[in-house]
Amino acid sequence: MNSSLVAYDDSDSETETGKTEVPSTSSRQTSHPSSSVNRVQYFAPGGLGTKSTYEMQPTENADSSGTSTVCEDPPEHYAQNNNADLTSPYCRRPYCGHTALCMSYKNYEQTSSSSINSGNVVSQKRIHKDSTTAIKGIRPYIPKRLRQENSSMPEKKESDQRDSSVCSPDNPSLTSQTWSKISELIKPYLGSKYKLTEVPKSLIFYMSKHCGPVNEIQWCPVREQSHMLLSASMDKTIKVWDAVDTGCCLKTYSCHSCAVRAACWSSCGRRILSGGFDSMLHLTDVETGKQIFSSKNEFRISALKFHPTESNIFICGGFSSEVKAWDIRTSKLLRVYKAAVQQTLDILFLPEGREFLTSTDAVSRDSADRTIIAWDFQSAAKISNQIFHERYTCPSLTLHPKESMFVAQTNGNYMALFSTQRPYRINKKKRYEGHKVEGFAVGCEFSPDGTLLVTGSSDGKVFFYNYHTARIIRTLSAHKEACVSAIFHPVLPSLLATCDWAGEIKIWQ
Repeated sequence: MNSSLVAYDDSDSETETGKTEVPSTSSRQTSHPSSSVNRVQYFAPGGLGTKSTYEMQPTENADSSGTSTVCEDPPEHYAQNNNADLTSPYCRRPYCGHTALCMSYKNYEQTSSSSINSGNVVSQKRIHKDSTTAIKGIRPYIPKRLRQENSSMPEKKESDQRDSSVCSPDNPSLTSQTWSKISELIKPYLGSKYKLTEVPKSLIFYMSKHCGPVNEIQWCPVREQSHMLLSASMDKTIKVWDAVDTGCCLKTYSCHSCAVRAACWSSCGRRILSGGFDSMLHLTDVETGKQIFSSKNEFRISALKFHPTESNIFICGGFSSEVKAWDIRTSKLLRVYKAAVQQTLDILFLPEGREFLTSTDAVSRDSADRTIIAWDFQSAAKISNQIFHERYTCPSLTLHPKESMFVAQTNGNYMALFSTQRPYRINKKKRYEGHKVEGFAVGCEFSPDGTLLVTGSSDGKVFFYNYHTARIIRTLSAHKEACVSAIFHPVLPSLLATCDWAGEIKIWQ
């Protein structure tokens, strides 16, 4: 170890009697004629007056016949630690062999920020000349602000590049390729009937680009384009994913100023209808990202559904006693369905679209009349409001794909089975219970063949019920937060998509 002599000026009253020699700059920049060593000067980021000199050693390059100069960074910004990788403000250069990571300082000088110039005389308060050797295993101190900036900048650059290249809605080449292709995994199943559904077991894709809870997910209804998955989130965005081949985000739409509560595909698969807590309705073109139809409502929207046979008509409901039907061709309101309720939780069209159901929050102390209301679509008249009499609200409704039955998810931690024929009687012999709802808008869905009934749960699990026996077939521990939706793929057997309250989307098979 080399000893060092340091002179300190601790008070203004004390003066230095010795003359200070200012080292010449030319002595530090002297280049050796043997062309074996070059010295490079850097200003350390710790202060303007700190200057460091270190050497560049020529090393053999195995890939080329000549020699390449390898420059090593100053030891303050190189951490010899296998557990933590600190990003240096300088660009790290490769090193070969057993070259030491830390090199000794030469002509280390630390001068004060204030210097007095009088004529040709320069006086400096503090001079420190030393030659130190970095001790192996000791990690130099880097300010916290510098560490945070260096660690966050590369991640932000990578995420920005990834988002701009993958999720940009203004990328025409990506758009044309995405909407014209047919997934190779889907092609073998297009000409055949849907096979028997099996319970998914393994995780295929994990997608977590949403910054808030995911309220709804839906596969594209067009069979040839059913590799695309739609998601609506509380982070004010709508995303379209390639959930079959790559698991990547294809596009992001930010047309809402508040949380997006409901979204659904059009029957042609080229438009997305969305509504949110900003009371806005938007019909967005999937390829261009432009709004075809927009309307401001008097209430926040929580439910949307297209008419099953008239693709230009949809119904919306939310935090209001009214449910409205719109025609997107004329951008006009068709009908208003009024009920003595405060909020519409979900909407379900019955076969052929002549009638539809709404689930509301109207619950009294002992019964829940008006919890599920049946409407005539053409006349806007109530058909029945005495369908479900138990004192639980129903956050979601789903229709059986083959039989004349529908299921209502209840906040009583069970699902009830009803007939779609008047007077919409409840099946008291079947009750699908075992999962937990606990106030979340947990959705439920039938498999395409109608043999399984799947639902999320507030504890993050996914429950699979046998439709005929109402027994639990299997439970899948899918998420850590509440799982609010689980839907089967319309073409691929046993492919399942789930989402949760933490913003995660997972694909299972």
